[in-house]
Amino acid sequence: MAHDVDHLGPLPAFLTPGDGVVPIVTPMGDKMWLVRDYALGRLVLADQRFSRAEAVKPHAPRFNDSQPAADAVMSMDGADHARLRRIVSGSFTTRRVAALTADVERLADECLDALAAAGPGADLIAGLATPLPLSVLCSLLGVPPEDGGIFRDWVEVLFDLSASTPREKSRRRLELVDYMGELMAKKRRGDDEDLLTGLIAAHDQGTLSQGELLTLGLSLLMAGYETTVGQIGLSVLALLTDPVVLADLRARPEMLDAVVDDLLRLTPSTPLSFPRVALEPVELGPVTVQAGEAVVVSLLHGNRDTTTWERPESLFPQGHGVPHLTFGHGVHRCVGAPLARLQLRIVLQRLLARFPDLRVATGPDAVVWKEGLSIRGLARLRIEW
Repeated sequence: MAHDVDHLGPLPAFLTPGDGVVPIVTPMGDKMWLVRDYALGRLVLADQRFSRAEAVKPHAPRFNDSQPAADAVMSMDGADHARLRRIVSGSFTTRRVAALTADVERLADECLDALAAAGPGADLIAGLATPLPLSVLCSLLGVPPEDGGIFRDWVEVLFDLSASTPREKSRRRLELVDYMGELMAKKRRGDDEDLLTGLIAAHDQGTLSQGELLTLGLSLLMAGYETTVGQIGLSVLALLTDPVVLADLRARPEMLDAVVDDLLRLTPSTPLSFPRVALEPVELGPVTVQAGEAVVVSLLHGNRDTTTWERPESLFPQGHGVPHLTFGHGVHRCVGAPLARLQLRIVLQRLLARFPDLRVATGPDAVVWKEGLSIRGLARLRIEW
């Protein structure tokens, strides 16, 4: 049933095959430890001796220039992190996300209608993978649909590691903060029931500071957009280039959830964790990480660890019982994981049902990878049916 598939695209040298814990020099010129082992990666992600808050301090080793703000939920430890996470986690429970199914299906069908009208061939990234997550997030948080395009342009600059300058990133960050402040001011005068309105209520009750309110709203938009765009494109590409699993899935639709889970494992859009700084000496296999040294986990390597999975480079739709690292692990595990899964499942379900003969187009420009981004993804995926 398994069929080898390996579409990793352009990766930096330190993400080439290998295992263990190795020293690297980051794109910013700083030294870090890279963990390429599944078990040790889980340890780093969950162990309180490795601090996210220390990793965002001014003089900490930096991985790139697209790291989150110090008052972002993913940059906090302990009680502060737990406080912010409690505020948003209720909106992303399995039950609450399941209630969004009809809306996500409707938005996906609208994208597929447009693809069909443009067909019999189209770019999946422009026609589905990009507009769907943006529409879903705007609906969930309460961002007006007409502002979606502006927001998309801002975020793409912030995640771009090569084409935009630090000055340009700084300008876009300020524009985003100004926009979010104006949007929240409008919401105070309304009676909406979206997630941003809930954050405003938490601020008014004294649970969130003004800075945390703005940063949390921006973090939810940014973290859920580019990663999901990338994940949809990567997953569709992997599935369409695995004819055995694709045929099995068409014959047995009940396999869909297992296929979705292993696509997330095999080709994650987020290749690396956020860095963490050791608060004390910690042994990681043969290496001792000293206090003050930074560690980053390769989720890509961890998900393909040969000591954890048999033939990890292959897609195993039957599942394996071991949780992958794509959404992280421990207290910082991605709060939006249920929403990402829902979107990916609906995309695959509706896409395959709508286009029974779906395939990747031929030609050298059918698959074009994004480069210079902190998130893996495709700039173009031309499909035919």
